[in-house]
Amino acid sequence: MSAQVKFTLDETQIPKYWYNIAADLPTPPAVLHPATQQPVGPSDLEPLFPMELILQEVSTEREIEIPEPVRDIFRLWRPSPLIRARRLEQALDTPAKIYFKYEGVSPAGSHKPNSAIPQAWFNKQAGIKKLTTETGAGQWGSSLAFAGSLFGIDVTVYQVRCSYDQKPYRRALMETYGAKCISSPSTQTESGRAALAANPDSPGSLGIAISEAVEIAVKNPDVKYALGSVLNHVLLHQTIIGQEAIKQFELTGDDPDVIIACAGGGSNFAGLAFPFLGLTLRGGRRRRVIAVEPAACPTLTRGKYAYDYGDTAHLTPLVKMHTLGSTFVPPGFHAGGLRYHGMSGQVSQAYELGLIEARAYQQLACFEAGVQFARAEGIVPAPESTHAVRCAIDEALRCKAEGKAETICFNLSGHGHFDMGAYINYFSGKLVDQDYDAAELASSLAELPQVAAE
Repeated sequence: MSAQVKFTLDETQIPKYWYNIAADLPTPPAVLHPATQQPVGPSDLEPLFPMELILQEVSTEREIEIPEPVRDIFRLWRPSPLIRARRLEQALDTPAKIYFKYEGVSPAGSHKPNSAIPQAWFNKQAGIKKLTTETGAGQWGSSLAFAGSLFGIDVTVYQVRCSYDQKPYRRALMETYGAKCISSPSTQTESGRAALAANPDSPGSLGIAISEAVEIAVKNPDVKYALGSVLNHVLLHQTIIGQEAIKQFELTGDDPDVIIACAGGGSNFAGLAFPFLGLTLRGGRRRRVIAVEPAACPTLTRGKYAYDYGDTAHLTPLVKMHTLGSTFVPPGFHAGGLRYHGMSGQVSQAYELGLIEARAYQQLACFEAGVQFARAEGIVPAPESTHAVRCAIDEALRCKAEGKAETICFNLSGHGHFDMGAYINYFSGKLVDQDYDAAELASSLAELPQVAAE
């Protein structure tokens, strides 16, 4: 028998608590009300979220208990496996050890149900029967649709138009779970109609889709809003990824030197990285932690650390974060989940503190890495996840060049079974690298709100 590849935990070892990095970071800049620019209170968020999620959003407790009914559903796919990518190591001829935490084993095919299930459960406990949300690639939308089907909640998803057109099977999955999927910008909301008036051929953006979903929730008291990334409580829910990985590395005899994940809004990155960062912040060893983003939407590497709105219509609170500006519309490259103008406030704070690094890649290099990974390990990564694969391969090749046997761990946040159209375009030569419009970025950053708190 050759050396072990999969490192798994028993269902009884699903974490009982979420890890809250707010307990170990310095006090962050306040979240501000969009109209008054005063710090928001729980009552300001009540039109959007049930109180239990609001309390999680503002909590500074290190551990927050995961409800038993939520853990019971997690048993459908958790704990997810930690896998040693031995065949990829051989293909690269690297002395590095490469591991990946595989989140594509969930029913929806990505890490997103880790937050969709608890968000739906807390809404159900509050008597909510209707939720609205946005989605880019569709991983979050299909995950919330799945969660809604379990709890009898009607879900309406506003999907960024270019992804809506690129990924019809992801839309079909949402509908299979019982959700309604609408191309954004749409004619159903004021913010959607405004976006279409400005550009009838708009490819859409997560900022516009968020505006549409938030508008519906604010105008209808029986509807709440659910978000798939960026906010503290979403990142909190994802920390079960890293907590499991820490336990699994105890089984391997290794300890990661480099932690890698793709980053759009920050959910899967924080899910893997924050528990390891927490160890460091509490006196443990320092690791390199790398957030990988698309060069066509380079929020961390090119964005400004400033207060900004989370959406294009300026309906959401002001958060200090790395941002390209709320009016920025990225080109329609295939990693739809990474096409967001802002980065989580907590991830941005960690970057400002020098706790993490950031790297940006063009999509052709990422698809090349995704294909190389698939041919070695058999799993076709989602376009978003190929960014982490690209970085992991580059780090392994660096180890080869330097003669270092470092241990690398990356988050394979989802499979690409609904993204094969993008792979078809890659193989046919139709997939091209896309750059953002520098003038549009400058204009968007020039429109950042003036905030006295800065």
